[in-house]
This record gives sequence, C-alpha cells and structure tokens, in this order.
Amino acid sequence: MKEQKKVLGEERRSFLLQLLKESGQPITGGELAAKTNVSRQVIVGDITLLKARNEPIIATSQGYMYLHQASPSVTAERTIACHHHPERTEEELNLLVDHGVTIKDVKIEHPVYGDLTASVMVSTRKEVKQFMEKIKATNAAFLSELTDGIHLHTISAPSDQKLDEAEQSLKKAGFLIDL
Repeated sequence: MKEQKKVLGEERRSFLLQLLKESGQPITGGELAAKTNVSRQVIVGDITLLKARNEPIIATSQGYMYLHQASPSVTAERTIACHHHPERTEEELNLLVDHGVTIKDVKIEHPVYGDLTASVMVSTRKEVKQFMEKIKATNAAFLSELTDGIHLHTISAPSDQKLDEAEQSLKKAGFLIDL
C-alpha cells in the first residue's frame, strides 16, 4: 500500500480553504486531517491562521464551516434572551428549528471573562440531535450553566414572521425572558 504524502504549509491551507468553501456542510478536524495526512492539531493551527487572515471560518459542534455571504433566503435575524435548566436545551433548540429558524450562536455574560459566544449553527432536528450527542459524548457543559440558565441566542430565518412565531412558542413554553 502506497503511503499518502503529507500536504505541506501554504498548499495545505489553500486546500483546506477550498474544501471548506465548496462544502455546504461542516467538516470535522479529523476529516480535514485525514484528507491532508496531518494531525488534527495541525488542522487546528491552520484554521487559526486562516481566521487570522480574516477568512470567515467558524467552528461548530459538527465541524468547521466557511461562512459565505448571507443567503438571500435568510432575511431576518435577531437576538433573543432565554432562561432554562440544561435538561431543556434540546427542547428549546427543537422548538426553534421546527419554526424554520437557525440558531447561530449562544452568548452569556460571564462575571470574569465578560461576553462569551459559542457557535451553534443548527437548523434542523438532525443537527440538534448531533449537537446534543456531541455535548453528551464529550461531557461538556452548556455555557448557560455558568449563568444559572440565562443566555442569548442569535437566530435567523427567511422572515420576521417566522422569528415572531418561534418567539411566541418559546414564550408559551416558558423559555423566553421578556426584555
């Protein structure tokens, strides 16, 4: 069996950037490492360098994504304030995606570090399930656990009406904090 050649330096970063731009789905660091025959840690460093060059790459729970210009189908975006216990996270996320909403991120205000934001980028029940499975598999805590369940989400949808409907459902379920 022929040994796969390592892709080096700038050539590798250009290749990674091309893969991310062409993919409509997140790509894990492990998958990128396998394609370039380097370690996952090398990929983490490459992604950091690409971000430092202002490439719009984000790390999501499903892998790395290149953020293309806003899709014409997404015309509305807003920030909502929520409060719930960790065991209701999946319910909250499913409620939003069931209304055609994308949850872009979660934000908290930490007493020491200030504003902390993490990418979520889920739009479907399948992506919510994958997100929750990754949280469980890694035994990671939700950011909102640092603030007794209080957190913000940036959400987007094709229309303000969809966002309004999603907010009403969140309010009815007891998730929304009235501002």
